[in-house]
Amino acid sequence: ASGALVEARQFDAFNRLSAYVIHDLKNILAQQSLMVSNAAKHRDNPAFIDDMIKTVENSVGRMQRLMDQMRSGMRDAAVADVDLGPLLERCIEARSGALPQPALTVAQSASASVTADRERLATVFGHLLQNAQEATPDDGEINVRVDAENGRARVTITDTGSGMSEHFIRERLFKPFESTKGLTGMGIGAFESREYVRQLGGDITVDSHQGIGSTFTVRLPIPTSFSQSEDTDVRNL
Repeated sequence: ASGALVEARQFDAFNRLSAYVIHDLKNILAQQSLMVSNAAKHRDNPAFIDDMIKTVENSVGRMQRLMDQMRSGMRDAAVADVDLGPLLERCIEARSGALPQPALTVAQSASASVTADRERLATVFGHLLQNAQEATPDDGEINVRVDAENGRARVTITDTGSGMSEHFIRERLFKPFESTKGLTGMGIGAFESREYVRQLGGDITVDSHQGIGSTFTVRLPIPTSFSQSEDTDVRNL
């Protein structure tokens, strides 16, 4: 009985790992599919070709990183200081083939970096941006703002999409393996995103109203050295 229980737990862990790997691959596939769907229309545009090459390079890098993580069993092997402004610019550029195109505002007070795995943090913001685009009509708006609040970095992603009910946010949004996308959804993107942000010492909160839109707020701790330098700048002003 003990052996059967251990084996069942091993299979459960394997199945969950497989789900996360498939989720990451699904996001890469969506990026590639978007590029292919636009190829016929923009194949003669040199700028599109340049973007396509960058997209392929990005996809190859993400798949290689995923393979390395599977071999080593480590998901945070590249923790470093990450500047949120350039990171979000890259995430928005990766979503440039879909509408509406997010607009980015970086407040002067948000010049500090956060400590994280750059690719995992990019995956978090990429997931939030994708969900915002999928929930918002093409003529809607998505606004991304980076600033600082009480010594913490804050990123808000606001859309004018369909919004969510309080019951959905409370009972289903961050519950793993729950999805509103049918067979195309894994139901772990929001859960994994919040778990990683919490692992960094931050959190993700949501404010949403049906028919009006949603605002996802990501708060992350700023390393002490950056916080002190920021406070000094404010006093000098």
